[in-house]
Amino acid sequence: MKAIRITYWITTAIVGLMMTYSAYAYLTQTAMQEGFHHLGYPDYFRVELAIAKLLGAILLLAPLSSVGIGTSVEARVKEWTYAGFTFTFISAFIAHRASGDPAAS
Repeated sequence: MKAIRITYWITTAIVGLMMTYSAYAYLTQTAMQEGFHHLGYPDYFRVELAIAKLLGAILLLAPLSSVGIGTSVEARVKEWTYAGFTFTFISAFIAHRASGDPAAS
């Protein structure tokens, strides 16, 4: 059980750090802005997605049970956060493939 818990927190930390960095990159790097334009998205979508990723990373990493929220609600929030990130990954894959980007370089 301890190994599963450690694996969960390591993977959760990796996903949280990835989302935090991508949110930062969306807001600060011009290459990301150009990438969103290449995919055909408006500029405000990049900002909205950065904010959503940052909030998702916070929800994944913050211990909600210590704020008075029950563990079942905390688990449900984290499940929906992971679901949102999964939708984001799938949507990004589809957008890149639809725009003609190669699968791997």
